Amino acid sequence: MNSRERVFAMLEGRPVDSLPAMPITMMFAADQVGVKYFNYATDYRVLAEAQLCVAERFDFDYVSVISDPGCEASALGASLKFFPDQPPAIDEENALLKDKSRLARLEVPDPAQPERMHNRAEGVRLLKERVGDDKVVEGWIEGPCAEAADLRGINSLMLDFYDDPAFVRELFEFLVEVELCFARYQVAMGADLIGVGDAAASLVGPKFYNEFVWPMEQKLVGALHAEGVKTRLHICGNTRRILEGMGRLHCSMVDLDSLSPVSEGREKMGAKQVILGNLDPVRVLKDGTPESVYEAVGECHRHAGHRFIVGPGCEVPRGTPPANLQALVRYAREHSGESA
Repeated sequence: MNSRERVFAMLEGRPVDSLPAMPITMMFAADQVGVKYFNYATDYRVLAEAQLCVAERFDFDYVSVISDPGCEASALGASLKFFPDQPPAIDEENALLKDKSRLARLEVPDPAQPERMHNRAEGVRLLKERVGDDKVVEGWIEGPCAEAADLRGINSLMLDFYDDPAFVRELFEFLVEVELCFARYQVAMGADLIGVGDAAASLVGPKFYNEFVWPMEQKLVGALHAEGVKTRLHICGNTRRILEGMGRLHCSMVDLDSLSPVSEGREKMGAKQVILGNLDPVRVLKDGTPESVYEAVGECHRHAGHRFIVGPGCEVPRGTPPANLQALVRYAREHSGESA
């Protein structure tokens, strides 16, 4: 069973020879090939080289084009701040939708145009060309709440839920169109799986999540599933209050950050949900030992049960000892979905 077969078997509820290993690597991957993160985030050829390097060196079951949350925002006209060796950041003081009336003038960008969205899609194409059907190629989009925060500013968006709910709904509807267009383009370029990053959703609480965010996540994910596309939901932070809703999305897999216990994730999302996680990326993966990492993955596995993919709660931090990451994958290779 090769990596792609292993991941698809897990996602489809079939037996696997070992647990899949799918940790997110971005800055860590760039460091492995000695490139500045600016180049990683802006040049798909550099990103692909780094992803292929870490996937081969550490025996990951996939490669990914995730780099930063600014691709779609940039294509829509948002201002980004770029740094030599850190991820690009949204210029929130000059948020694109600081004036909410600008929303009416926005159009869904064409991901085929030579902008950052096109760069990411080219990364998908190149990775698929290099790995073929041996490993999963993961595309990436922003979720509606995260993208809204990028365009409006996180603090303004939080107030909008109270002050202007009609605007929030209109913005989310538009952003679902943007993200579906982007996801479909990446699938056409060869993506096997679409990751949906909706970090801001962890900040809104269950009332606003269920009223505003969940319906739009469901519309996005549901449309992709209807087209046969597999999905990975990644919401950073403490998601304990929205786990039940996350489970109702029925994503192919759900990442749990270290603030959300795997046992609660399993209880609230149900026995069929594939869960990835949820080692603390810093205190356990980066600052631990190979032995403590191996043991911690085992604890996650025991709580998650057989529908489980190995990985930390969020991105592998730069500076993580290679031996610790190797221990994480070694656990995956030494265990099947049936044994914990």
